[in-house]
Amino acid sequence: MLSVLGQNYPNLDYIVMDGGSNDNSVEIIKKYADRLTYWVSEKDNGQAAAINSGFKIATGDILLWLNSDDMLMPNVLNYIADCVIADGEGLYFGDCLHFRKQENGPVDTWGSNVANEHRDLDLAAFDYIIQPSSFWTRAVWEKVGLLNETLNYGFDWEWFLRVKNSGIKLINVDRCLSLYRYHSGHKSKAGGADRQNELLGIYKQYCPEKADLYALLMKEKSKYPGLKFRIIRKGLSIIKKEASFGEILKISAPQKYASYSAADIDLLVRML
Repeated sequence: MLSVLGQNYPNLDYIVMDGGSNDNSVEIIKKYADRLTYWVSEKDNGQAAAINSGFKIATGDILLWLNSDDMLMPNVLNYIADCVIADGEGLYFGDCLHFRKQENGPVDTWGSNVANEHRDLDLAAFDYIIQPSSFWTRAVWEKVGLLNETLNYGFDWEWFLRVKNSGIKLINVDRCLSLYRYHSGHKSKAGGADRQNELLGIYKQYCPEKADLYALLMKEKSKYPGLKFRIIRKGLSIIKKEASFGEILKISAPQKYASYSAADIDLLVRML
């Protein structure tokens, strides 16, 4: 919350939707209640439904949502407002700094390269827009509509695809906009097979040519690394030949993956 309030943005419409947390979230929210437009802590119908409810209350011309694991970088709200003034309606997105505290160890950090992914990749094949680093104008929200409340894991990606398919501008900005925290209870990590099946449904709807490959990799990932895969990887390392997951998989199961490139395999593995 402080990463938002600390921006000192003059026209902030800040809404907090808490799903009835049983930790100390309510006590923290109450500390800043006088600086909030609205807040509630009660059982909801899922994350997408809670976000939709929040946006129904919102009155701002630029919208975003921020999950409890995420933070905004300094002065981002002013920066995005300037971008919208300069470039108009659209979906704006930038880079993100990811971090994870190892148990009894140091903090791992890594960045992103969204500009290159936006240039080189199809959003329907790979979700390169990092949700806490995305902003859009109210006209975009009104044109595209609400988040799909039947989805639990991929509703942000599915909404971004609807934005793209609506012909709305996708505007990449050359700036790190947020911090994204990974931990043992992280929703994407904990989603397992339910998350993968949901993403498979999105592939079938928006990128059917990749759906069969994703379904194969869902099964492969559950038994990776298999003995044959490990033998091939070890053999290649002995002769000092570096190979990607996709290249090794095509060698270990040539008939199964004959129709797919190693690059496509490597890309979709990142979505598992």
